[in-house]
Amino acid sequence: MDRALPVSLWCEDSTGGSPQLRARWDPSVSGHRVIQRLLHLEERYMPSMLYVTLIQRDPQRREEIAKWALEVCCDCGCDEAVFPLSVSLMDRYLSAYLSLPVSPFCLAAGCILIASKLTECETVTADALCSAAEFSFQPSDLREMERVVLAALRWDAAAVTPQDFLPHFLSSIEERGESELLSTLRRHSDTLAALCVCDSRFLGAPPSLIAAASLNCALRGLGSKESPHLAAMSETLAELCQTDPAVLQCYSEMIEFALRQRLRSGLQPGPTEKDEEVENERPGTPTDMREIDF
Repeated sequence: MDRALPVSLWCEDSTGGSPQLRARWDPSVSGHRVIQRLLHLEERYMPSMLYVTLIQRDPQRREEIAKWALEVCCDCGCDEAVFPLSVSLMDRYLSAYLSLPVSPFCLAAGCILIASKLTECETVTADALCSAAEFSFQPSDLREMERVVLAALRWDAAAVTPQDFLPHFLSSIEERGESELLSTLRRHSDTLAALCVCDSRFLGAPPSLIAAASLNCALRGLGSKESPHLAAMSETLAELCQTDPAVLQCYSEMIEFALRQRLRSGLQPGPTEKDEEVENERPGTPTDMREIDF
């Protein structure tokens, strides 16, 4: 073999900038049966009402940690499922102990590490997490925090999050004829669901309701709010997550209000790399969490 020729085992085909290859969506793993199973499981991973009440009285500290976790996940290029799962782990841990550890950012980093190991093939490293926290803790501290969190949760870490419901809700919408702009709907819904994870006002709401309301807001942003077709989609989402349409409408309006608050605080100037890669399709909702100034 000619040693002057570069040899690589990596596939040279473009994968849209993503370092990981994903299997195609399998419709056989979706449907009413799967959604029912997720609805049954989500109750198991809800934080206690006492924790929710205490946090909503003074939400600033929790929101600060959640937004830091979001920034770290974005900087490390984590999968979109890592951030909501990491915050779910953090809330469940704090729900059990009702007090922050000495290093709350070490707790958030430990939850990110666990979530990354559960959802990604190439996990975020302990060194990267320590660097993101400006080495306020060491890798040994992070590994100990990981052990403490898992012990507190009895190793039951694969929680149900809004991102678990979104592909199934989108699949159901596609079956009912709404097949256009699905990728845009998914992107906007992920953005709004992540916003809800950061916002303590949505703490305690079922993940299915957050997913349905986020998707409903994305539909409202990309279409006419007075469209009868949109009203039918809202009823379908309410049926899928087993809630009253009025409740879904209430949470949709709460998300829109929270989004307006974020946008009024000021958008970051200039387009992001992600905006340059995707088409500009009636941006009724933002396409990337990094476009919102938290």
